[in-house]
Amino acid sequence: MTQDELKNEVAKAALKYVVPETIIGVGTGSTANFFIDQLATIKDSIRGAVASSIETANRLKSHGIHVFDLNEVSEISVYIDGTDESNHDLNLIKGGGGALTREKIVATTSKQFVCIADDSKLVDILGKFPLPIEVIPMASNYVKREVVKSIGGNPILREEFTTDNGNLILDIHDLNIDSPKALESQLNNIVGVVTNGLFACRSADILLLASQEGVDIIEP
Repeated sequence: MTQDELKNEVAKAALKYVVPETIIGVGTGSTANFFIDQLATIKDSIRGAVASSIETANRLKSHGIHVFDLNEVSEISVYIDGTDESNHDLNLIKGGGGALTREKIVATTSKQFVCIADDSKLVDILGKFPLPIEVIPMASNYVKREVVKSIGGNPILREEFTTDNGNLILDIHDLNIDSPKALESQLNNIVGVVTNGLFACRSADILLLASQEGVDIIEP
């Protein structure tokens, strides 16, 4: 199977985690898009969804799925999203599409977080994929300097990109992340950082991993 076919298979497998008659959270990115297309086949079984980006909201609406603002709902049963990297403890790097802040908010407010990916995303140590951090525009150069001083790596401004929140993204290259929770908290304490793409303090509960042999269920 191609990588897109693997993404579609794992998106199908995620449907069994959709809780009927509830509001679910939906992530952003290519794998999440496959999930949205699969979700459309059972859309009448849910009340609607909270989207983690404008792009996701538009795709949900195009399928006739009602999109709720997070402030309108008191509970999200499950959040389903892809990842850029996952280690074996289901700590993640997310934000390749730039939606990390809203993704983290929706994931944190959900009862369960189901991550869906193909097997190329599972790694022993996080960091080969550049770690995104969302920053307030006026603080971008300051944050760069603080990142280099405190953790090293090579922070590079993502060119011609603005998040849905009107902020910038710095992608930190050349990291080996062996303590994801500690690094997540450390980066978030830099003034000017909105949040970073480590999902370790709120990691995934389940990883559905598609390979040529099928879809495996991985739990920490």
